[in-house]
Amino acid sequence: MADSHPTPTPISGADDLVDPTALAVRGRPRSAAYRSVTHGIHRRRLDGAGQREEWLADLRGWQLLLTGHGCFTALTAARIRGWELPPLPAATPVFVAMQLDDPRPIRDGIRTSRHPDPIEHETVAGLRCATAAETLLACARWLSPLDLVVLVDNALQVRDVTVEELRDVCRPRRRGRSALLAALVRVDGRSESSWETLLRLLHVAVGADVVPQREVRDADGVLVARVDLHLVGTTSVHEFDGGHHREPNQHRDDLRRERRLSTLGRVRRGYTASDVVQRPIGVLRDVDVALGREHDPRRIRPWLAMLRESLYTPSGREAFLRRVGTTSVTGGRRRRRGR
Repeated sequence: MADSHPTPTPISGADDLVDPTALAVRGRPRSAAYRSVTHGIHRRRLDGAGQREEWLADLRGWQLLLTGHGCFTALTAARIRGWELPPLPAATPVFVAMQLDDPRPIRDGIRTSRHPDPIEHETVAGLRCATAAETLLACARWLSPLDLVVLVDNALQVRDVTVEELRDVCRPRRRGRSALLAALVRVDGRSESSWETLLRLLHVAVGADVVPQREVRDADGVLVARVDLHLVGTTSVHEFDGGHHREPNQHRDDLRRERRLSTLGRVRRGYTASDVVQRPIGVLRDVDVALGREHDPRRIRPWLAMLRESLYTPSGREAFLRRVGTTSVTGGRRRRRGR
């Protein structure tokens, strides 16, 4: 993506030296037009900006701490790219990648991974970001298996990366390699939202075979609907119903669609976020009925185990923060000269 923003200019904090066009500056300008990002870094205040714009403006300040080949990575780069993320704790640090010899930023709120060679990166929204494949490899170091599949599904769905590119980046001895390769066995880029991915993974965890985004056509071949999940071997359709499905116009269209599916012998069941995370046993019961098998609550245990480790639960968010901390970590061994 082309850089449409001017490059932040690192300058001193004296007011008479402040570049009025600078988005972020070093030092402590006395001008009320700037606010602090971290120690020794300020950025221009924004009027009427939303949460994302404010966050991106902060990152332009953090970027002043990076060397020319340093870049944002992991969940920070994923968020810059606009991927749909699991619910991150407010204390999630800024993730950056630098080389072994680069001076490490000593600041609260930043997590530095250090590498023997520069991480391949590109400019997105005026910020240096690791490539999509490198971003997901870095995320694999910190995310639970469930969270990682959710993130990879979204990156595949928006076509920011391919499975082949992800396999290529999983070179031997690279941190996150094993976790990302394991996730690739379970991803499916046809899911159109994180909650569709979670609903799909819940079905897989309880032993149900499903096909995402299955087209349902009538006898004349006319498309009636494209459903979130088709439960293989049944006439059942399982879908995630987000909050927008309760809006009057959307609710009206949904009812019409459901009636058309019913005329074709399809049984549609809709689920919400609370069904997937808080009451998944109900989803299991519906799966058991549709498959004509005896209901066994023990089948839900693998799903509950994955949930507990994920960012979708308080315990998973606490475990995530313990893993990431805010200290620097070396991300590989230095290569020998000539290699």
